[in-house]
Amino acid sequence: MTNAVETEALTKIYGGVRAVDGLNLRISQGEVFGLLGPNGAGKTTVLRMLLGSVRPTSGRASLLGKPIGNIPARSKIGYLPETFQFHDFLTATEFLRLHGRLAGLMGQALETRIGAMLERVGLGAQAAVKLGQFSRGMRQRIGLAQAILNDPDLVILDEPTSALDPVGRQDVHRIVEDLRDHGKTVLVNSHILAEIETSCDRIAVLKQGKSIAVGTIAELVTAASTVEVEVEAMNDAALFAVRQIVQKLRLERVPITRFTATLGSENDIPELAAALVQNGVRLRALVPKRETLEEAYVRLLENAP
Repeated sequence: MTNAVETEALTKIYGGVRAVDGLNLRISQGEVFGLLGPNGAGKTTVLRMLLGSVRPTSGRASLLGKPIGNIPARSKIGYLPETFQFHDFLTATEFLRLHGRLAGLMGQALETRIGAMLERVGLGAQAAVKLGQFSRGMRQRIGLAQAILNDPDLVILDEPTSALDPVGRQDVHRIVEDLRDHGKTVLVNSHILAEIETSCDRIAVLKQGKSIAVGTIAELVTAASTVEVEVEAMNDAALFAVRQIVQKLRLERVPITRFTATLGSENDIPELAAALVQNGVRLRALVPKRETLEEAYVRLLENAP
């Protein structure tokens, strides 16, 4: 199957600064893929090169199996930029009608599609309201509506929920899930880690224009190697047995009823539990602490050259 997005050694240099440096990406059809990285990591530059608004210095890229800039392929792409220039004098319906015609939609099919998209993004009641009267969140919603108006095969979203409240973010998540369910590919650039974690099948972490990690959330976060344990009737024999298993032990109460243990692997967790029980300790709770995406993100950035 042809990848929906593919880059090979994609590079962009501005005045000697490598904004994007040898980027290699493979995004499958029907996948929701996220780009993560600090400001200046090159995320938006990547999107602009893919969309043809910025010319790469070197390397290559393709969308939907065609080189970037291919007109037939671009007609199957929807895009929501981070900063959208709206026509404030147009109503929501007029705005979508303009973009629909630019995408080749006409007649009743376009009008039906406009109504459906306004309802889909929660703006059905604002169809006749001019965009100049829209709040920032409403503008974000109408921008999303135009991005999916032509039923694209690839949807590129640059900070799609930055101006939305929690309800609006949930609406965007549902739309992204629906796009995935219908076999669409979605490329999301966001600094909101919870959004990436909720929506994306895989992510790439960028730093100074380079991809420093690519994978699923489960692949990028470390396995649980720390556990929080609550016990009754802790004794010297059990404590000795625990010390033989763990790498680090922090006792939190005396007499000991709670402790935190760092293990060499999450595979050692059953052995730890058995050591306690076999030595007469009543185990009340054992909670593995898996690394969060935020912790993994910070670790990857700090450890990358």
